[in-house]
Amino acid sequence: MSDHSILSGKRVLLIIAGGIAAYKCLDLIRRLRERGCAVRAILTRAGAQFVTPLSVQALTGDTVYQDLWSLTDESEMGHIQLSRAADLLVVAPATANILARMAAGMADDLATTALLATDKPILVAPAMNVRMWLNPATQANMALLASRGVTSVGPNDGEMACNEYGPGRMAEPMEIIDAIADHFTAREAPKPLAGTRALVTSGPTHEPIDPVRYIANRSSGKQGHAIAAALARLGADVTLVSGPTRLPDPPGCTVTHIESARDMLAACEAALPVDVAVFAAAVADWRVKDAAERKLKKDGGGPPTLELCENPDILATVSKSARRPTLVVGFAAETGNVVAYAEAKRARKGCDWIVANDVSLGTQTFGGDANTVHLIRSDGAVEDWPTLDKDAVADRLAHTIADHLKGTAS
Repeated sequence: MSDHSILSGKRVLLIIAGGIAAYKCLDLIRRLRERGCAVRAILTRAGAQFVTPLSVQALTGDTVYQDLWSLTDESEMGHIQLSRAADLLVVAPATANILARMAAGMADDLATTALLATDKPILVAPAMNVRMWLNPATQANMALLASRGVTSVGPNDGEMACNEYGPGRMAEPMEIIDAIADHFTAREAPKPLAGTRALVTSGPTHEPIDPVRYIANRSSGKQGHAIAAALARLGADVTLVSGPTRLPDPPGCTVTHIESARDMLAACEAALPVDVAVFAAAVADWRVKDAAERKLKKDGGGPPTLELCENPDILATVSKSARRPTLVVGFAAETGNVVAYAEAKRARKGCDWIVANDVSLGTQTFGGDANTVHLIRSDGAVEDWPTLDKDAVADRLAHTIADHLKGTAS
């Protein structure tokens, strides 16, 4: 059971969208206010088909906001101020429609405008038909919102108003209150990496052959981005240097986007000094020595000769730098003899730890959502971690880093 006393004095902006579960929000408002939480509400046009503005106003004891174009409301409580005056925004019920509009960054009514304009955390309580919830579009929208830092509670399994059964029922009011209390508890708890500066690299590098073609690898950046987000959640001031990926920037991080290995090295050196550096990027080992300024054309004379040269070794350079971080963590992507090759790489590069994983065909490590890693420390100790999703790997590594830094400081 969560500690609800933390809700006293908190301010919640509740956005009630158009679903049959909107009636539960009346009980949610009452219970929040019983615990000393101030509640202000935005009622969408669809939401007003299920609960009345009068009932919401009676329970919140405050104005119910509905119209983006209300001149009175805009002069007294503009949508920017409305979205930022709360400690937390809660969308309940979070219908498939409003989740899609949030994911797309739309601002076509007061609710979505407030959500787009806010600089405060957002919690959603999804509620919809089971087929709508399981639809790949909804699942993709939820994944995108989660990558932006939006948290969720539910949905639950159960019988629905449409006489179907399955996941899609909005979480009960007390479950939502528990999630709100947990949110504030987590935010106010001491962060083990508060005051720590971290550098993370992620993704591939692209080394140009000509203006059209390049040398690269199959790295998606999922693991590196997850590590950056996990360190930020523990309170670290994170700089993420990212090669070209299709991923959104992780919340709470300062992100520098680069293309080549030389760009990545320059960005890493500019980020120093830091306390910990995690080099998860899959940097191309070689580049074309003299990239063509124009597109290479087929002329019937056979393929062009490409002279390659080595790229700078970012991990070794930072490991041996005069501004070396307290803890340097490398990654080793191998296709065989994973631990042995990684141990040799750690010694050769001069880093403290190395995280080794198998990226051979069939593992689906590149581009996939799971990873099986081995953490190798400078004293030769090897930790064989079970197969975990990449977010879980990132959380475990971040906490391991926090524990190590705490031990070195004590």
